[in-house]
Amino acid sequence: MPLRELIFNFIVLIFVVILLLLPTGFQENSYPDSMRAVVKVLEVNNDNVSKTVSFVFEGEQVCKVEILDGSFKGQQTFAHNRFMGRLEMDKSFVEGDKALAVIDYTDQNIRNVTMIDHYRINLESILIGIFAIFLILFARWTGAKALLSFLMTVLMIWKLLIPLLLKGWNPIIISLYFVVTATSIIIFMVGGLNRQSMAAVLGSLSGTLLTTILAIVFGHSFKIHGAVLPYSESLLYAGYAHLNLTEILIAVVFIASAGAVMDLAMDIAAAVHEVVENKPDITRAEAILSGLNVGRTVVGTMTTTLLFAYTGGYISLLMFFMAQGTPVVDIFNLKYVSMEIMHTIVGSFGLVAVAPFTALASGILLTKRPV
Repeated sequence: MPLRELIFNFIVLIFVVILLLLPTGFQENSYPDSMRAVVKVLEVNNDNVSKTVSFVFEGEQVCKVEILDGSFKGQQTFAHNRFMGRLEMDKSFVEGDKALAVIDYTDQNIRNVTMIDHYRINLESILIGIFAIFLILFARWTGAKALLSFLMTVLMIWKLLIPLLLKGWNPIIISLYFVVTATSIIIFMVGGLNRQSMAAVLGSLSGTLLTTILAIVFGHSFKIHGAVLPYSESLLYAGYAHLNLTEILIAVVFIASAGAVMDLAMDIAAAVHEVVENKPDITRAEAILSGLNVGRTVVGTMTTTLLFAYTGGYISLLMFFMAQGTPVVDIFNLKYVSMEIMHTIVGSFGLVAVAPFTALASGILLTKRPV
């Protein structure tokens, strides 16, 4: 690996460490006399639980639990699990379950324990570990760099993007800056500091810019309030009434398509690079044409990929409409569905644009013969 790439990767690693240490500016625990701990369910009392229908519960489940970590480790106490009558929010525990709980205490004495949810961090860690191992075994050094870029992106979202949005910064500007920065770093990390990566970056940024413009235009034209985003309205009642949810919705549109745009740009740039490597005397026009041919093939599948990605989360909503016999015109006019249509089509515009731009940039940067 060239020295400059080692230096670049080391700088990114330092950046990741800084992000890890960087505070978000928002207090994680609003209640000083409480702590979270993992507990094991020893016994369950369902005497105060009733069914409203065959699968929806109301009331309170009382669990005898053993605390597995923290300052109260080893102690046994009773924890409460209140049912809200909503399947998406409720959880039910049985003997042997591990759960995350909030312990309220005074002077190191437990006052109350509330069950939060089943403990899944260990399973998530195993899943991430298996993914990391497979990625490194297959891609080796490139896989390691991909993992570092993945971690960097997660930290940039959690430590920079979300706090700045909560503080009221312009969602479109700050999100565009995030996409441009993250995309450029990821491509240069994975592809190396070379002309191929530069072509991919230029093509990706062109697609992102078009997606941003279309998202702004149609985001306002569709007259869809940002409250359609999950939990967004709750933010307004939690002291963040200054947030412009509609602009956040617009930002979500081009953030969501940024990964597919970056992927397509890298594919086309890599294909043109491979062609040039095998035929060094190829002309610029021929290289651009090769990139366009690859782009036409890949765009056809990538647009469908976006459709799968965006609509997959709304299958149950579409099932509900069909079960209720809702007219198709009503379905397409509903703001939730309209938002997904805008997501898919605007994101697809970016994919269509990135193909010719990347082919053009690759042809210019990677070839020596103009004609």
